[in-house]
Amino acid sequence: MTRTLRDNIERLSARAERQAKHAPAGDRIADAITRFAGSMRFVVLHALLFGGWIVWNLGWIPGLKPFDPTFVVLAMEASVEAIFLSTFVLISQNRMSAAADRRGDLDLHISLLAEHELTRLAGMIERIADKMGVGSDPEIEEIKRDVSPEQVLDVLEEKGTG
Repeated sequence: MTRTLRDNIERLSARAERQAKHAPAGDRIADAITRFAGSMRFVVLHALLFGGWIVWNLGWIPGLKPFDPTFVVLAMEASVEAIFLSTFVLISQNRMSAAADRRGDLDLHISLLAEHELTRLAGMIERIADKMGVGSDPEIEEIKRDVSPEQVLDVLEEKGTG
């Protein structure tokens, strides 16, 4: 791995850590809850809690009187928990979507810059080839033209792929 690549990885990791550290408290809480809700510990905890609740309220434990024999309270608790969990997941997904949008914008800007630089290099190489008397590529005129991102998006939208 090149030093430049390692440096880029370090800078991007440091930036991600800074963003996570300075994220609003609500986002950090939602992410922590979402991480926990997506873990096996969460599944095991719920299997034990709900399983115990069911066993207790079916009257299978001698000496313990059922407190929710119709399981209405259990159903209500599960419903409320589902509402909150889905909200926390949506908050986390919205934040992740915004981050993905920012990365997509960065990718687009870098790609446009690289395309512009390559276009200029193609022109320079053609001039060098002319000076050296080397034959030219018939497609060089097309290669030397900058691509208009707006035109590309218009064509993609017309085709229904954008």
